[in-house]
Amino acid sequence: MLKCSLCVNDERTSRIEVVNGRPVCRECQVYLRHPIDRKKVREELEGLMINVDRAIVAYSGGKDSVVALYLAKEVYKVPELEAVMIDHGLMSEKAIKNARRIAEHLDVPFKILRYDYSDIFKNALLKAQSPCRACSKRTMEKLRKYALKNGYRYIITGHELPFGHHPYRLMSGGIVQIRLLSMMTEEERFKILKKLPFEFPELPGYTTNCLVLGPTLQLYWEKHGHSFEHRRIAALVRYGLISREKAERELQKPEVPEEQWKIVLKKLGIEENQIELIRR
Repeated sequence: MLKCSLCVNDERTSRIEVVNGRPVCRECQVYLRHPIDRKKVREELEGLMINVDRAIVAYSGGKDSVVALYLAKEVYKVPELEAVMIDHGLMSEKAIKNARRIAEHLDVPFKILRYDYSDIFKNALLKAQSPCRACSKRTMEKLRKYALKNGYRYIITGHELPFGHHPYRLMSGGIVQIRLLSMMTEEERFKILKKLPFEFPELPGYTTNCLVLGPTLQLYWEKHGHSFEHRRIAALVRYGLISREKAERELQKPEVPEEQWKIVLKKLGIEENQIELIRR
């Protein structure tokens, strides 16, 4: 099986071609033709943040949203800031405690909006699919409506990957979403986390806040033989934001504790035999 020489994609996740004697995936070929200028993205972000006077931070309590909150408050010194968590019903209690503790540490108002995303998560598990895109889309829409209702123009998120070559996008209603961690390396993020009272939850999968990600990843792995996070993590390697070694570890099949499976299945009203049928 061919594997990209520049990222961690292989023939399971992308088309691979041999270019100048090296296997290169389709995404890396595009990147080589149109590379992202990290310095330019960060400079554009700096210029944008000068004008941000009121904003909400999409605050999940995970490591990236914690770093985004810290940067907004301590580095960019946004005058009026609110940390808003969308609790979709399967957030880790440790993540919620992390979120509250760090918001208090940074003296930022913290609000939890609780919703039931059972339909998304149940559908993902029963079809052995990723819930992430649907979950993220719904969450951003709820945050957009919250921002409009409360007079905010900006929503700050903890995404490392920019929107193409830019660290922001315009949403309907004139709301601007800013990916504050655009092109920030994992090493840079971890340096910030060390300054804060952040406690890493022991959760399977590439997450520090979500209980459903591990089970959906494990089931997807068993059905398809790879992670549904593969292409996103490959992009992090391509842009130099995470090491290949760390990426390879994150892409391994997760082993989810039985207790976590029980919590997720009970919450979603799924019987264990339904999952066993999917595994066959």
